[in-house]
Order: sequence, then C-alpha cells, then structure tokens
Amino acid sequence: MNTKSAVAILLIVVGIVAFVYQGFSYTTTEKAVDLGPLQINTEKEHVFPIPPIVGGIALVGGILLLVVGGKRV
Repeated sequence: MNTKSAVAILLIVVGIVAFVYQGFSYTTTEKAVDLGPLQINTEKEHVFPIPPIVGGIALVGGILLLVVGGKRV
C-alpha cells in the first residue's frame, strides 16, 4: 500500500465519520463565583459543528484519489 492509497482511505473514513457525527461537543469548567473559600463552578457544553459539505468533499476526494492513484501513467 503506497502513500496515496493510505491518504485516500483516510479521507474516505473522515468523510463517513463527518456525515455520521456532524460535529462534536466538549465541556469546559468555568468559575462562576469566587468568594474566598466558597467557589461555584459551572460546566458549559460547546458544540463544534462539521458541515456536511466537508464530509462530502473528503469522501469524494478520497474516492478520486483512490481511483486516480491506482492507475499507472
């Protein structure tokens, strides 16, 4: 397996994952109140969306690279 094939397969997998999950979320902890020994923390959930067009471009790019990379010129 050469480098082009590995990159093509990676792009296809990334494209499929982008279509399935359509983004990811993560949580941060922030200090809401700090009164000496009394501290109140809040957790905020942030969402990072991945547009479907990104998944489509990665998927199509991986397929094209796999098809074109397999041909000998």
